Amino acid sequence: MSAVLAPSYSPPHALAARKPRRVLPGFGLSLGVTLVYLSLIVLIPLSAIFLKTATLGFEQFWSVVTAPRVLASYRLSFGAALLAAALNTLFGLLLAWSLVRYSFPGKKLVDALIDLPFALPTAVAGIALTALYARNGWLGSVLEPLGITVAFKPLGVLVALTFIGLPFVVRTVQPVLEDIDTELEEAAASLGAQRWQTVRHVVLPILTPALLTGFALAFARAVGEYGSVIFIAGNLPMVSEITPLLIITKLEQYDYAGATAIATVMLVVSFALLLAINGLQAWSAKARGVGAGRGKR
Repeated sequence: MSAVLAPSYSPPHALAARKPRRVLPGFGLSLGVTLVYLSLIVLIPLSAIFLKTATLGFEQFWSVVTAPRVLASYRLSFGAALLAAALNTLFGLLLAWSLVRYSFPGKKLVDALIDLPFALPTAVAGIALTALYARNGWLGSVLEPLGITVAFKPLGVLVALTFIGLPFVVRTVQPVLEDIDTELEEAAASLGAQRWQTVRHVVLPILTPALLTGFALAFARAVGEYGSVIFIAGNLPMVSEITPLLIITKLEQYDYAGATAIATVMLVVSFALLLAINGLQAWSAKARGVGAGRGKR
């Protein structure tokens, strides 16, 4: 009997080696559902923008997207979004560091207030910021005599975009900071490293991918922001008019092709910038991995 059963017997590890192992059960079905959902929510709407824009000839398209008023809105929208994301990266890191490394009265309240821009309607945020920074507002009445005008100026756009983008950086960096072992910093200090050297050579390399991710999220949120900006910007053509408002204006004028043309430029530029940021993030993570491998050797 043993001779008969022996040929049909296979050890468990042999069966495991024959059968391909997959991370997700039903991977084919999961991938199909994911692609269908992604197409319905993202790809098809975005392709509709390009199809509508294609109804314009190249000359018409070029004249629409390079009009002086449109170019001024590009400079304000992308410039303010990049600057706001950079400010949020710096001060978001400081805020996340304070929340993770220190204990102080009202810490839980501050931690909860960080998420307020997520829950607060953007129109409410815009009205609140306008009332605060207007000439007769609490802060505006103090800044106006100093020659600093915030409301109804490009600076007001920067303030609004900074307000709505801060939580993205803090919530991205905070869990990474919590996972950093303080023994690394103590080891660096025991080897004679100054505090700034420890931060620069030990902490920042670990935080760089998270900082780049937070920067990308804050930029992506700011570049398309509308509700919190239109109140404080003043919407003056060539001065404080953002690109999303220009798109809404063309839609109200039933110029759908012109609106989608401007939206196409915003989409392409935003995608290129995010792709560059993600590439920089991947390069940073790879460089850190190579450096860690050399350190082990």
